[in-house]
Amino acid sequence: MAAPVPSPSPRAQRTRAALLDAGLDLLADRPIDAVAIDEVVARAGVAKGSFFNHFADKQAFADAISAVVRGEIELRVEAVNRDLPDPLERLAGGMIAAAVFAQAQPRRAAVLLRATSRMTPRDHPINRGLRADLDCAVAAGQIDRASTEDGVLFWLTCCQAVLGEVADRALPPKATLRLVSAMLHLGLRGLGASAADLARIAAPEHLSARFAACTL
Repeated sequence: MAAPVPSPSPRAQRTRAALLDAGLDLLADRPIDAVAIDEVVARAGVAKGSFFNHFADKQAFADAISAVVRGEIELRVEAVNRDLPDPLERLAGGMIAAAVFAQAQPRRAAVLLRATSRMTPRDHPINRGLRADLDCAVAAGQIDRASTEDGVLFWLTCCQAVLGEVADRALPPKATLRLVSAMLHLGLRGLGASAADLARIAAPEHLSARFAACTL
């Protein structure tokens, strides 16, 4: 039996948190290629060697930052989809959560878009819920089986488009709702959803109620 991996010390946890906070601040304005490690450690107030104790390189650092922001969005997705069995409604919930997050945290949304994350593959652990919803939608006959091969990447791309548009343009609530409705039509139709399901899920009154629930 392998020996258990020791937990990081409180000091190491504080150092990692300081580095991630610095990265979140810097990546809100520039892509990772334009951010020097010296800037990160100076902003974090730690020694340069500490960076490499936690991250192999800048790409690993960017991936970790992406995971932080994506995790924050996933918490909203879980909240807006709680007790919803319909997989298409759950897919819509992910897009709604992305839009609400971009409204509330435009700089953190910008970080996720700039960090060039490698979390888009179907088998990445953070996509487990999305993958399950797509598989359930296929099993229920709501979308085409063929569309699930690249469905994770396709749906994440749709959600990232919403995230970027809302964050970059600071869209007001009504414009955000219209954007999400349009993107749901585009995305769900691309997955093979029926016209009846599109009309049900992307109806403005229905979306308005879901937005309200997501922002409570």
